[in-house]
Amino acid sequence: MAKTKLFPALFSLLLHGGAATLPPPRVPAVTVHGCTPPAARLSAGGEKTVTMVVDVEGALLRSSSSRSLFPYFMLVAVEAGSFLRGLLLLLLYPVISLLAGAGGGDVAVRAMAAVAFCGLRESRFRAGRTVLPRWLLDDVGKEAVDAIVTLTRRRSSPAATATVVWASSMPRVMVEPFLREYMAAAEGGGEVVVAAREMKVVWGFYTGVMEDGGEVAAASPEVRRAMEGVDDVVGFSGGSMDLLRSPLVSFCKSKWRPLPRRREYPRPLVFHDGRLAFLPTPLAAAAMLVWLPFGAALAATRLAVALALPYRHATLLLAATGQSWRLRGSPPPTPTPPPRRATGERRRGQLYVCNHRTLIDPVYVSIALDRPVRAVSYSLSRVSDLLSPIGATVRLARDRAHDGAAMARLLEAGAHVVVCPEGTTCREPYLLRFSPLFAELADGVVPVALAAEAAAFHGTTAGGWKSMDALCYLANPRMCYTVEFLPAVDASPVREGKAASTELANAVQRRVAEALGYESTMLTRKDKYLMLAGNDGVVRRRGDVGAK
Repeated sequence: MAKTKLFPALFSLLLHGGAATLPPPRVPAVTVHGCTPPAARLSAGGEKTVTMVVDVEGALLRSSSSRSLFPYFMLVAVEAGSFLRGLLLLLLYPVISLLAGAGGGDVAVRAMAAVAFCGLRESRFRAGRTVLPRWLLDDVGKEAVDAIVTLTRRRSSPAATATVVWASSMPRVMVEPFLREYMAAAEGGGEVVVAAREMKVVWGFYTGVMEDGGEVAAASPEVRRAMEGVDDVVGFSGGSMDLLRSPLVSFCKSKWRPLPRRREYPRPLVFHDGRLAFLPTPLAAAAMLVWLPFGAALAATRLAVALALPYRHATLLLAATGQSWRLRGSPPPTPTPPPRRATGERRRGQLYVCNHRTLIDPVYVSIALDRPVRAVSYSLSRVSDLLSPIGATVRLARDRAHDGAAMARLLEAGAHVVVCPEGTTCREPYLLRFSPLFAELADGVVPVALAAEAAAFHGTTAGGWKSMDALCYLANPRMCYTVEFLPAVDASPVREGKAASTELANAVQRRVAEALGYESTMLTRKDKYLMLAGNDGVVRRRGDVGAK
C-alpha cells in the first residue's frame, strides 16, 4: 500500500503537474526501467535536462519488501529508544508479515514507525545520521549506483543537466541523512531531492504517526522545483511500482551484487554509532533479546574473574567463556630491574603508542606484556574507571603543558605508559590523526597495533552512556583482541630539535595502519563527536555522557 500511494502519486505529479506551478504544455516523457537500467539509454547523446526518480527501497536497496525494512526500524527502536521498545517491535513482527504479505505494505510501515518513533524526542534523534547509514550502505546494490553514476555523467556537457529524486516509503528522518551525505557523492554532489513522508511531532516529541499518503512527499517544493523545465524523466525501480511489477524484475534484482565496502563506497564511512554490531533481522533480534539476561550475567562473571585473578590464570578462564586474544609477533624484551644510580635516579619507563579500539586497550597491552602498565586518557566515565583491572587511569586535561608533564612524571618514575594518541575510538578500518605530544616525551616509543572483534555489542558509544561501555563489550558471546608490537621508533631527533614531532607522529600512524591494513586519515576526535553527538567529546561528570 505504501508503493501504491507514494510512487503513483509522485509519478502523477511528474506527468500531470498536480498544480499550476508546473508548466502545463510541457509534459516530460517517462522512460521506466524495471531491471538494471541500460547505460546506453542514460548516456545517449542529446543536450537536454533529465530527472531520474529512484525508488530507494525498490531500486537502490537490494531488499525491497516491507518486511525487509524491519531491521532498520528495529535499529531505530533499540538505538534511539531501548531494548524494551525493540522487544515490542519484535512481538509485532508476525502481524507485520501478514500485512505485508496481504498487500498492506503501507500499514506495515506505519505500524513499525509507530512503535519505533512514538515518544522519542525530535531534537535528540540522531540514528538517521549516525546509525542507519552503516547498514543501508551494506544493502545498496552496485548496479544501482553504477546506473546513477552513468546518468550524472551527462553533467560533463554544459548544455545537459541531470537531477536525481530519491523516493522512499520510510520516514524522511531515517533516509535523508544517508541520501544527502553518501548517495549525493554518487550522483556527483549535485542537489539532493528526497521525496519521503514526515513523522508528526507534538511538543517536541514524535507521535509515531506518519503523514498520510504519498501526495505530501510528491508535492513537496523540492520535487516541484526539480521538475521545472525537465525534458525527460527516468523512473528507476526494482519492481515496487505497480506498473513495473513482474517476475522478471524480481529475478533481475535478486542477482544484484552488494556495494563493495571501503573502496567503492560513494563516500568513506569512517564514523558511525550504536551498540549493535549486527543487522537486527527478526531472527537475529530474537536471539539478541534472549541472550541479554545471559550476557549480563556473563559480563559480571568475566569482570569478577579479571579483577580477582592474575593475568596468566584469568586469561585461560576468560578464553573458555569466549573472551580471547591473540599476540602477533613478539613483545619487547622484559627489562631488567632498574638499579638505583649513584644520583638516585631511576631508569625511565617505556612509552607504548596504540591505536584506539575500545576503552580496555591498555588492559590487553598489559596482558600481552605480562607486566603492569599505566594508562592515560583524556576523559573516562567514573564507572569505567572503577571497573578497570589495571588501576586508576591518569586523566589528561587537554592542556599540552599539563598533559606532557603528567606523562613525563610517569616515565621518570619507571612506569610503562600506554597512550592512544587518536584521542577517541574508531570502529572502521581507519586511523584518526595522531596527536604529536607523545613524540616529545621519550627517546624511543613502541607502536602497538590493536584490532578488536565483537559479535553482538560495540564497547564504545558517542552519544550513549559511556558508563556501560565495558559491560556492553563483556556481554558479547564471543570477542577477540589482536595485539601486535611493532619495532621501536627512535624519537631522539624530536627531543634534540632535529625533527618535528608531527612528522614522527605521522610516521608512527602510518606504521600502525600498514600493520593492520587500515587507512590513515587527518580526522580528529572533534570531527567524530561533532558528527555523531553534536558535542566536543568531553565527558560531563554529572551525566557520564560524552566520550573519549
